[in-house]
Amino acid sequence: MARNSPEPGQATEARRDIYTVSRLNREARGLLEAGLPSLWITGELSNLSRPASGHWYFTLKDEDAQVRCAMFRQRNLATQVAPRDGMQVLLRARVGLYEARGEFQLVVDHLEEAGEGELRRRFEALKRKLAAEGLFDAARKIAPPRFPARIGIVTSATGAALRDVLHVLRRRCPAVPVLVYTVPVQGAGAAREIAAMLELADRRREVDVLLLVRGGGSLEDLFAFNDESLARSIAAIELPLITGIGHEIDFTIADFVADLRAPTPSAAAELAVPDAAAWLLALDVMSGRLRAAATRAHRRKSEVIVEAGRRLSRLHPAQAVAQRMQRLDELQARSLAAMRREARARRERLLRVYAELGRRSPAARLATLSQRIAHAGERLAPSMRHRITIAQGLMQAAARGLEATSPLATLGRGYAIVTLASGGNVVRDSSDAPPGTDVEARLARGRLWARVLEPKS
Repeated sequence: MARNSPEPGQATEARRDIYTVSRLNREARGLLEAGLPSLWITGELSNLSRPASGHWYFTLKDEDAQVRCAMFRQRNLATQVAPRDGMQVLLRARVGLYEARGEFQLVVDHLEEAGEGELRRRFEALKRKLAAEGLFDAARKIAPPRFPARIGIVTSATGAALRDVLHVLRRRCPAVPVLVYTVPVQGAGAAREIAAMLELADRRREVDVLLLVRGGGSLEDLFAFNDESLARSIAAIELPLITGIGHEIDFTIADFVADLRAPTPSAAAELAVPDAAAWLLALDVMSGRLRAAATRAHRRKSEVIVEAGRRLSRLHPAQAVAQRMQRLDELQARSLAAMRREARARRERLLRVYAELGRRSPAARLATLSQRIAHAGERLAPSMRHRITIAQGLMQAAARGLEATSPLATLGRGYAIVTLASGGNVVRDSSDAPPGTDVEARLARGRLWARVLEPKS
């Protein structure tokens, strides 16, 4: 029996659940998609890529982190925004994993520009400008009085904001009188008229505190309160100013410059006068708790619905198709990159061959030889002149030597060459010319004819 038992290593091997990379990525993707709901996320868009498939791939980042994102064609066709690098965007996305590369990513279902487009950009630009000038600094703001003797309200005479403020003031502290400064709060010229009314109220000093209020609306509706001249007028007045413009989520440039900002017109009225009854505070607390409970219940129901939708989405064939399409885009990009590298390599080889042919061309060889002949010709003339000079010197030296040994030089010193007149033989001995012999004496200049009379030994 012992011989038939498996070895310890074999038993351990049989119990191992060994994953492949594909299985690991597939299960990791399932865990991510099951564990995180569809969410809203904001950040800066960068590295935008739009391949021929029509899908969008980009990176979403903030100051400390970044994440890869994919928005497939059937989703981005409905997008009204033209994305670009550096744009601040707001996304609704599902967390997922690109299985082919094991890469964590967001699959984007909806994309919009953060804020409200051009108005939001103008708002942010003016906000940065005025903040840099110090108009938002807390040090220059004036705290409103706790018990004002009279309250001024700058708003539209027909708006609901005025009714809300008056109602709150009567309820909280009906003994405080109110003075209303009516102005338009929307449309062309509204900002200019609001600024003029604030300056008028500041000059008259009829009230202790001013309320600048307006009901809710879109960013465009509230844009009169984002006017630069109005902001500078608010900063210039000496009366304390409380703003209550729009809803809680609405912020305007006037809110930042004002001495105190309230989330709504009614809240501005509450900040302007003291509370008349402690039970109102308790009522507000209970109301807040009720809203929170309703929000929690709504959130729980929403999470159940979202989870059911996520499970349905994971089972949809479009998910697998989207993964394959993303993989196809990646392979296409790699193929194009390889083709470009090969084209560059072939071009470099062609340039090297062309250069080598140029070096070995007969024309180049002939040009080199012609250049050498020209250089040799330039060196030949000085060399010939030098050789001629040396030869002339040698010839002159030889002439001097020849002249030194020439008989003619001897004749010049007074000697003569005597020859027999009959044969021309040189007379070297007196016996060569017996008496009566005719002789010729050659002198340095001229000749003499003579006859020997008597020889002497």
